[in-house]
Parts: sequence; structure tokens; C-alpha cells
Amino acid sequence: MQSFSWTDQHSQALREYLARGMSFSQIAKAINARFNTVYSRNATIGRARRLGLSGPERPERPARPKLPTKPSRARIKKVSEGVRAVFPPKLVEPAEMPKLRCVGIVPRHLSLVDLDPGDCRYPYGGDKDGEAITFCGHPRREGSSYCVAHFHLTSGPGTASERSAGRVLLRLVEAA
Repeated sequence: MQSFSWTDQHSQALREYLARGMSFSQIAKAINARFNTVYSRNATIGRARRLGLSGPERPERPARPKLPTKPSRARIKKVSEGVRAVFPPKLVEPAEMPKLRCVGIVPRHLSLVDLDPGDCRYPYGGDKDGEAITFCGHPRREGSSYCVAHFHLTSGPGTASERSAGRVLLRLVEAA
């Protein structure tokens, strides 16, 4: 960015053009053409402010009508008890909970401290406040943290791990 110092001639021209009612962009173009300078609109505005000059009078814009706004939650809470806030009806009905898959195994319900290194770590409970979380505790499958039944429950067909393993095999086949 180049720094230009305003000469007295440039400042006098700025005063002259402002007195004529020209806009700052028009003033910048006129000064640049007259003195072969490269002042920007913002440079002319800054110089006019430093000189204590006011810009051309702007015509008053008509006031825009205010659009209605939605009440905020804080505003709704402040509504007096005698008045009820009206909300649009719900467009989406609540979905039913899907039936969860389960396995035909009775868990031992061991705490985390009571689990041995070879025990299944499939969790049970903890859904409600204060409810203890227990674990299956049956012997785990080799290479997994879960017993055979829980392994198939958590990593059945279509899981991310199986999908990525299928892609790797395909890549190997394509490369050969």
C-alpha cells in the first residue's frame, strides 16, 4: 500500500469539491484526474475528517417497515400467567422407539472392578439416574472385548468395521 501525503493544493481541491456537494468517490476521481494522483474514496473521507470537514448531505431514506419477529424463549417466559403463548402445531410426530436386538444370554452383572481380563465387557444398566452399570461377565471371544453373543450383536453384518474390511479386500483384488 502506498502512502501519499496530501499537499495544500489537494486539500484545497477537496474543500472546493465538498462545497459543490460532490460525493467522496466523485471527489477522489476528480482530484486524481486533476493532479495525476491515486487517492481512493476512503483516503478522501479520511482527509476530510482530519481537516474537520463534513461530507455532502445525504438524503434521508424512508423508514423501512419493521417485520414481525418470533418471540424469544426469554420473552415467552416473561409473559404473564393470564396470557398464553401460541405456537404452531408440531409438524413431525414423535417416532416410535425401534425394537432393540437382544441375545439369549443371562448376564452375570459384574461391576467393572470384579471383571477379570477374560470377561465380556458388554454393559447393562445406567439408563436411569443413579442406576449402576454392570457388565455381562461371560468368557469373551478371542480378539474381542465381548463374548460370542455380544460380539455378533455389536458387530454384525453392515457394521463399519466389516464394510471397511470388505473394501480392503476389494482393493487387494483390484491391485493384483
